[in-house]
Amino acid sequence: MAKELTTRAADYSQWYNDLVIKGGLADHSAVRGCMVIKPYGYALWENMQKELDRMFKETGHENAYFPLFVPKSLFEAEEKNAEGFAKECAIVTHYRLKTDPDNKSKLIVDPEAKLEEELIIRPTSEAIIWNTYKGWIQSYRDLPLLINQWANVVRWEMRTRLFLRTAEFLWQEGHTAHATKEEAVEETKKMLDVYATFVEEFMAVPVIKGVKTANERFAGAEDTYCIEALMQDGKALQAGTSHFLGQNFAKAFDVKFSDKNNTLDYVWATSWGVSTRLIGALIMAHSDDQGLIMPPKIAPVQVVIVPVYKGEESKPVIDAKANEIVKQLKALGVSVKYDNNDNSRPGWKFAEYELKGIPVRVALGLRDIENNVVEVARRDTKEKNSISIDGLAPVIVQLLDDIQQNIYNRALAFRNDRITEANSWDEFVQLLDEKGGFISAHWDGTGETEETIKEKTKATIRCIPLNNKHEDGVCILSGKPSTQRVLFARAY
Repeated sequence: MAKELTTRAADYSQWYNDLVIKGGLADHSAVRGCMVIKPYGYALWENMQKELDRMFKETGHENAYFPLFVPKSLFEAEEKNAEGFAKECAIVTHYRLKTDPDNKSKLIVDPEAKLEEELIIRPTSEAIIWNTYKGWIQSYRDLPLLINQWANVVRWEMRTRLFLRTAEFLWQEGHTAHATKEEAVEETKKMLDVYATFVEEFMAVPVIKGVKTANERFAGAEDTYCIEALMQDGKALQAGTSHFLGQNFAKAFDVKFSDKNNTLDYVWATSWGVSTRLIGALIMAHSDDQGLIMPPKIAPVQVVIVPVYKGEESKPVIDAKANEIVKQLKALGVSVKYDNNDNSRPGWKFAEYELKGIPVRVALGLRDIENNVVEVARRDTKEKNSISIDGLAPVIVQLLDDIQQNIYNRALAFRNDRITEANSWDEFVQLLDEKGGFISAHWDGTGETEETIKEKTKATIRCIPLNNKHEDGVCILSGKPSTQRVLFARAY
């Protein structure tokens, strides 16, 4: 099965699509631009969701749920936000169908069932949430308000790709309210750190933390902070964002509070989110031409045990030993599958689990049991070793840790090798075309120059790194003075 995959060198885009489909993560649906997340892909999302949810709650956030529909008048209240998402909106105008009088087998929209006010299917939830917060916040005692929701959103994309850009996708969105600007900025940066920690420690994908330029900022935000990752084709992918919204939404929805001096003021706001796009990042950061490579910490299955036997008489002996190993691994918190399905040969199973990226594969036969060993194969390096059955479980736990660290180190080395300085326009263009990755270059700080660079090269300023050092230089395009380098890349 793995041999059917397109290689990265032949067609990177097709390789990615092959992995998503043949790896059992998702499928296309009958709805244009929407996907079906299959059980294996959804199990991966659940593991990601579980860890993020734990991290949110550890930082004091609570989960809630808000409506899918946003009245158009509320959506329009914050003008920049509405303008930013207007082209991607799906709109509900009617609430009933009826039988076509000219064709009884056909349904048509009932013109008499037109809504008094059109409803936007949420592309993001600031409008409906801040309209609700108006009733929840009166005093400084009601602050901070730290709310997260797990939901789906709809952004009507014209060009879609599974996980990376679909008309409907799953995500979480945090929406918080604070008494001071300082608290809100601190929250924005704190949640960016949460995202960076999750992506690096659980997904094993290194990221660069930074702030977006005004042109790339979230619509309605004062500042947008981001984490940027690099994929194996040299393109960047925005893996998460955290927005300092200032008082913009509070003013749009008249959300005020009385402080300790009984003075009324508008609250300060943040919003932040990551989505199923992270699955796309994981695939493109780690996988190879044989299939997916799953980071052990979030893999749906960490270990698979495959029995190898010829005659049915040996099966009960192998089953007994395998179940014993399964019990030991589960006791140590390892997610393990014993594949005793006799519809497929061991060789087919090996290829299938390699394709699915399961971190560790254990092959167990009658001779292995007689020799008190098993064959253990790791997905990341494809190394195979015979390991004693005695004390096997803790050895596998350590192996999973080693795999997690190795795939992070590999991605980090790849990323670091593709952060390159450019000091002239010709050098910048050459690096983009021949090497890709992040190009560190001077920029004069103007939106006009930024837009011109984008038009000429399709490269955007991914971020201004938070740990940036200031240095005098000249803009690669305009030649005007610059005080720092920024990171450019072509991106998803």
